[in-house]
Amino acid sequence: MIAALKRVLCEPHRVFFLAAGLYAVFALTVWEVWLGLDFASGSAPAMPFAAAPYLWHAHEMIFGYASAALGGFFLTAVPNWTGSRDTAKFFVAAAALVWLAGRVAIWVSGSLPPVAVAVIDLAFLPLLGGKVALMLLRRPKPQNVAFLAFLALVWSGNLMVHLEWIGLADDTLYSGLRVGLLSLCLMIAVLGGRVTPGFTRNAMKRAGVAEAALPRSRKPVDLAASVMIALVPLALLLRLPDALTGALAILGGVLHLLRIAFWRPFWTLGQPILWALHLGMAMLGLGLVLWGSSLLGVGSEVAGLHVLGIGAVGGMTVAVMSRAILGHTGRALVAPRAVALAYGLIAAAAGLRWVASTLSGDLYLPILLATGALWIAGFSLFILALWPAFTGPGLARDA
Repeated sequence: MIAALKRVLCEPHRVFFLAAGLYAVFALTVWEVWLGLDFASGSAPAMPFAAAPYLWHAHEMIFGYASAALGGFFLTAVPNWTGSRDTAKFFVAAAALVWLAGRVAIWVSGSLPPVAVAVIDLAFLPLLGGKVALMLLRRPKPQNVAFLAFLALVWSGNLMVHLEWIGLADDTLYSGLRVGLLSLCLMIAVLGGRVTPGFTRNAMKRAGVAEAALPRSRKPVDLAASVMIALVPLALLLRLPDALTGALAILGGVLHLLRIAFWRPFWTLGQPILWALHLGMAMLGLGLVLWGSSLLGVGSEVAGLHVLGIGAVGGMTVAVMSRAILGHTGRALVAPRAVALAYGLIAAAAGLRWVASTLSGDLYLPILLATGALWIAGFSLFILALWPAFTGPGLARDA
């Protein structure tokens, strides 16, 4: 038990990815229970946090769950990018505690001064960014340094939320949530643009597929898609007109869908560890188109935001986390059946949440609760199936 705890706390791919999975289940369970009790009793149960429950839900999915996934990814990947030593064990444990302190502060924010809540919650990403910056100094490649700017964008979104909660602003909360979510989408577009075709290409090579049939990256399309998607959170920060922001999102989404069409997605159908990446990237393009269209008056904005939040952020993070925890503990890069099912459940949750946004009346709440149940089931399977990888010793790699 003690050995397992030490392993978890000292390795970023263990502690942060496990924390992300557990928090994904906890936060959605709280939201589901609140919705169910509110519907059954006709009055909202009292909660310990200061924000309205739907705002707590949105904030914690974007800045709670996703921040844990970012911590695990960057503290695991950047040492590989730079050839530096693995992150110090003490720092990993300390950073995890700072992340956890933010979640606790938000949870009991009804009893704390808003400034104290903001200071505690806003501490994690600067700590992570500072550590990443120190490691990148070893090999400061522009394509890697750019992620520091992306982290700053996510943090700026959270700052905007807290400024309104503190009372220093009166109209930054909703924009801040969107800046945070769209900045996460930008990171997925850039990072996914590297790993999805790269991992697929490697798998196809191992299978003996001819060079001409391997995935191709069209640099002009890739660059145009990334630039358009990068402009979306910037447009939100600058408070540009909705019509312009929506047009940028639609164009970015269409270009993104075009780029992934060259990555041989259908070849991966028999390999969940790969098709989960392609599916998450497709959800990103689709979500941008849906959300951008809503800003132009077509469709539901809530629907578009949830396709991005559940399908793109949720789907891509669980795909990357499962691959990383398997690989970094010496296990075969083959998703267990339960994890493959988790991929499908999270994608189904995104689709069902979109359906819920088109409904009204008696069907809306049951469909909404079913969406949350799919998310909870998916992440529960992710945790249970990979528990030996999270807590057990690493396996010896083949020579």
